[in-house]
Amino acid sequence: MLRVIISIVLLALLVTGIGYQQLQSTINSTLAVPENTLFAVKKGTGFNQLCQQWQAKKWLEGCFRYQILAKLDPSLTDLKAGLYQLDEGTVLANIRRINQGQQVSFSFTIIEGQMLRDVLSNIKVAPHLQQNLQATELGVQITGVEQHLEGWLFPDTYHYHANDSASSVLKRAYQKMQSVLDDAWSQRADVLPYENQYQALILASIIEKETGLASERPLIASVFSNRLNSNMRLQTDPTVIYGLGADFDGDIKRKDLTAYTPYNTYRINGLPPTPIAMPSKAAILAAVNPPESEYVYFVAKGDGSHQFSKTLKEHNKAVQAYLRYLKQLNKLD
Repeated sequence: MLRVIISIVLLALLVTGIGYQQLQSTINSTLAVPENTLFAVKKGTGFNQLCQQWQAKKWLEGCFRYQILAKLDPSLTDLKAGLYQLDEGTVLANIRRINQGQQVSFSFTIIEGQMLRDVLSNIKVAPHLQQNLQATELGVQITGVEQHLEGWLFPDTYHYHANDSASSVLKRAYQKMQSVLDDAWSQRADVLPYENQYQALILASIIEKETGLASERPLIASVFSNRLNSNMRLQTDPTVIYGLGADFDGDIKRKDLTAYTPYNTYRINGLPPTPIAMPSKAAILAAVNPPESEYVYFVAKGDGSHQFSKTLKEHNKAVQAYLRYLKQLNKLD
C-alpha cells in the first residue's frame, strides 16, 4: 500500500513539474512577427479568433496552451479594438498591449505661421485618419459656429489613433487656441487699439508672418499698435500676399500693393477681416501686451532681423541701407 501511495505522489509531482515547465514555456514564448508590424484588432474580435489569426500568419505554433492560460487568467480575453504595433517580445506581452488599449500613436503637426489651406492640404494625407471634413461647413464642423477657420488652429503636434477623424484632430487644435487666447486676453494691457479677442488674433497672425525672430515679436506688435492708435495704415506685405491667394507668384509687385482686396493693408484702414495664418502663443501674447515705444516703421536688414524707426526720415535711410545690401548680394551672385 505504501508503494502505491509513493507511486501516486511521484506521478503527481512529475505531472506538476511538466505542467510548470509547460506554463513557463507558454509565458516566455515569443511572437514571431516581422519588425514594426502593425496589426488591426477589429471590434468584436475574441481571444480565440485573435490567436487563430496569429497562428495563420505563423507568428505562433498553436493556440491550445494560450487558451488554457486564458482560462486561468480571464483578463487576457479583454481585447480592445484598434491598431497595434506588435514586436518580438512574448506573446503574452503583445496580448497585454491589446488588453490595455496601447494603440500605435500617429501625429499631425500644425506649424506656426501656417495658413489654413496648408493645414487642410496636409491633414488630407495624414495616415490612418478618417477624412470627414466638410469643406462648405468647415467652420461649423470644427467650432460649432459659422466662422472663418483661419487663425483658429493652435500650432502644435497632435497625437491620434488609427480611424480617429480629421475633424476630431482639428477640434482639439481649435479648443487649444481658444484656451490660449482666452488666457492671453485675460492678461491683456489696459489700453489696446482693438476691442476684442478676435481682433487680437488677427493682429497676432500678422505679427507671426512678419518675423521669424521670437525676440522681435513684441517690437513688431508695438509698431502695429502705434500705427492703429495713430490711424495709420498697417501697410504690411503678408496681408497683401494673403489677399492675393493663388495669384501670388512669390514676388510681391508694386501693382499688388495698389490693387484692392479686403486684405490689402496699403489700401484699407485698420485690420483685415480675418487672421492670415495660425499664430503662436508668443505672437498672441505680444499682440495683447505690446511694449511702449515710439516706433512706427520697420524694414528688413537682410540678416533675418529688422531695423525699427521712429520717423519716416529714419525709415527711408534704413530702406536705402537694405537696398544697398540687396544690390551687393546680387553682385556676389
